[in-house]
Amino acid sequence: MTKDDCYFLGKVTQTHGLKGEVILWLDVDQPELYAELDSVLLDMGNELVPYFLESLLIRGKKSIAKFEDIETIEETAPIINKELYLPIDVLPELEDDTSFYYHEIIGFELEDENTGEAYGSVTQVYEGSGQDLIAFEKEGKEVLVPISDEIVKTVDREKKIIKVDLPDGLLDLYLE
Repeated sequence: MTKDDCYFLGKVTQTHGLKGEVILWLDVDQPELYAELDSVLLDMGNELVPYFLESLLIRGKKSIAKFEDIETIEETAPIINKELYLPIDVLPELEDDTSFYYHEIIGFELEDENTGEAYGSVTQVYEGSGQDLIAFEKEGKEVLVPISDEIVKTVDREKKIIKVDLPDGLLDLYLE
C-alpha cells in the first residue's frame, strides 16, 4: 500500500509514561470517530508499516496510544515523530452535502450557486493555520477560495460539482 492509497491521519508526537505509550496528534475534525481503530500505518522511511493498537484513549486531537509489542519507553524511539496513515477506503462516510474530504474534491468543478457559472476545476486544497483554501485556475491564474460555510454551499459527489457563493470582488483580485 502506498501513500496515494491512504490519507494522513496524524503523527506520533512523544512518549507518554514509561510503559511504551505514546501521544498521537490526530489531524481530523472528529477524533472520536477513530476510537475503535485496530491498526494504523506508520511512515517508516518511505514505507508504510502496519502497527496494531493495544489501546487508544481519545482526548481530542491529542490521544494516548499503546501499540502491540512496544513495552518500554526505549522501544518507542523509532516511532516518535512518524506520520500516521489509514487507507482511504476506511474513511467515515459523510452523510450531508456540505461536508467533504479535501482529497476527494480535486478535479471537482466550482460553480456559482446563483448563476451556475463555472469557475474552474479544483486543482489543490491548501491547509493553513488560519484558513484552508480551495485552489482553481481561471484565465491562467490561480484563484484561492476560503473554505467556509458562507462560501462553500453544497457538494454534489455524483456530478463532481461544488456550489459556491464567492464574496464580491474575490475573482477581480486575481484576474485584474
